[in-house]
Amino acid sequence: MHASARIANQGGPISDLRVNDQIRTKEVRLVGPQGEQVGIVSIDKALQLAADVDLDLVEVAPTARPPVCKLMDYGKYKYESAQKARASRRNQQQTVIKEMKLRPKIDKHDYETKKGHIVRFLTAGDKVKITIMFRGREQSRPELGRRLLDKLAEEISDLAIIESAAKQDGRNMIMVVAPIRPKSEIKGTGRSKSGRDRDAEAEEPAEAAEAPAEAPAETPAETPES
Repeated sequence: MHASARIANQGGPISDLRVNDQIRTKEVRLVGPQGEQVGIVSIDKALQLAADVDLDLVEVAPTARPPVCKLMDYGKYKYESAQKARASRRNQQQTVIKEMKLRPKIDKHDYETKKGHIVRFLTAGDKVKITIMFRGREQSRPELGRRLLDKLAEEISDLAIIESAAKQDGRNMIMVVAPIRPKSEIKGTGRSKSGRDRDAEAEEPAEAAEAPAEAPAETPAETPES
């Protein structure tokens, strides 16, 4: 059966690949249905071999000399390709970067609170941009910020990897961490939130909440300063 007939029955579009009588070259390098190399044969013989096993002759490498053609069920190939494309689109996740701002001399309570937010972001599968803000004379003590970032990185090492190491950016020092488990693995686990998680959400400033759905990818959702 010709591919065009099978595609029409499935209601799908015909690919740009040339199939069966659409192939105009005099000879082709033929590949069998299991990937076996048949060799260079005339187009007439290739079409006859395809008809003998009720498969299609599909030109898979038109720029080769001679073109490479394969015996296959073209309708099935089109259907499976469409299914894979849909599955790939479903699995794609928008990358969101949260931002948490700290001061180099942050007190212990505020540090633990903000670390809790960072842990929650990472657990949800989001990246986090951690910004240490220096003011006045603090700008002459960058080691304070680096020490704080090193401490934080060590404490969340079971959840995150350092995607962008700590570096100075004007009056700020920035480090980006990414979750060890991607969001695609976390989504759909169905794990309910504990009371402690809900309490942490209630305490979180509005600016630190999840980025709106319409926010573009890689756009930081900023949180207020300490």
